[in-house]
Amino acid sequence: MSIDWLEDWAPTDGAERAASVFRTRFDTEPEGTWSAPGRVNLIGEHTDYNGGLCLPIALPHRTYAAVRRRDDDLVRLVSAQEPTGLRTIDLADVAPGAVDGWVGYVVGVAWALRQAGHAIGGFDVAIDSCVPYGAGLSSSAALEASVAVALDAVFGLGLEGSDEGRTTLAALCVRAENEIAGAPTGGMDQAAALRAREGDALLLDCLDGSVRHVPFDLAAHDLALLVVDTRAEHALVDGQYAARRAACEAAAATLGVETLREINSDPRGLEWALDKLDDEDQVRRVRHVVTEIDRVTWFVALLDAGEVSLIGTLMNQSHASLRDDYEVSCRELDLVVDTARAAGALGARMTGGGFGGSAIALVAADEVDRVAHAVADAFADAGLRAPGFLVATASAPAS
Repeated sequence: MSIDWLEDWAPTDGAERAASVFRTRFDTEPEGTWSAPGRVNLIGEHTDYNGGLCLPIALPHRTYAAVRRRDDDLVRLVSAQEPTGLRTIDLADVAPGAVDGWVGYVVGVAWALRQAGHAIGGFDVAIDSCVPYGAGLSSSAALEASVAVALDAVFGLGLEGSDEGRTTLAALCVRAENEIAGAPTGGMDQAAALRAREGDALLLDCLDGSVRHVPFDLAAHDLALLVVDTRAEHALVDGQYAARRAACEAAAATLGVETLREINSDPRGLEWALDKLDDEDQVRRVRHVVTEIDRVTWFVALLDAGEVSLIGTLMNQSHASLRDDYEVSCRELDLVVDTARAAGALGARMTGGGFGGSAIALVAADEVDRVAHAVADAFADAGLRAPGFLVATASAPAS
């Protein structure tokens, strides 16, 4: 069976694609084109909104935004991925619950910047993207971050040039996604899009927002990270994600802690916390979060020690926890993980919010094609839609 490789675009090509859409639709030149990456999370799933640790990398696959500021408060939006044509929204009409669809991620960023006191007016924007949509690779944060750095530039905010400013932009993108787009996500995706660094994984402490850049060069160890888009489309606004987050918040309230992260440093330990909970769902959710935060710490320690091949064991443990305790896996994700391991992968796990989306596998560099074919064949034998594949390398942030 042939493999569907999801190719990334050269930055100049991506920029020209978005600029071409802009010129065609608006009959003028954009002021510039900005872009931001998707992300894949190596480990640390559903820990961000629990004050935990996570370890994403930015993908080479990016969303491109060609932008020109306007002299009024109108936002005109077009996308190469949106066949319905031009959308127009007055910024005065942007509010929670007032905007549907992908445009909410764009105008939501402008709304959040205005809410923070920044002088943002109207603008024209054209979008093109090679970040797979619905794949759990954070196409939404890539869209938000590309628009955020574009608005920062055309309205002269001066935030993009420092990590402190990028941290502010990331927080405002989270607010846009939570309040305007209506997806109750944590901050990992936006941090990866804005604060990652080429060649490094981003160790993000979601309790205080601090980061550490951890060298992540699998090629130096003759390894590769294979990403499989199951094309079992997921959506973070369908209630399942929110239900998991609500269960964690309820458990934290019962335990008398601000976030579940506190359990990791509590001398009474995880068993004390689990014994205090009467709700079995909350027991499983808490067990996943606490053990997953520990797995991030161990994962980074192995990278620091150069024991890269051993991280596969932690990936396997993470998937089992997400499947059994957090219950966010699905048939397609499990099939990728089980097939990749059987084909020789050192470790594999689902990545992202779950309920579909993508899985990752740590494989020998010369085994990428063979493992990919094994997964593709397994999907065909199961009568499932053919998956997409890419090889992830730690790439650059929004720019």
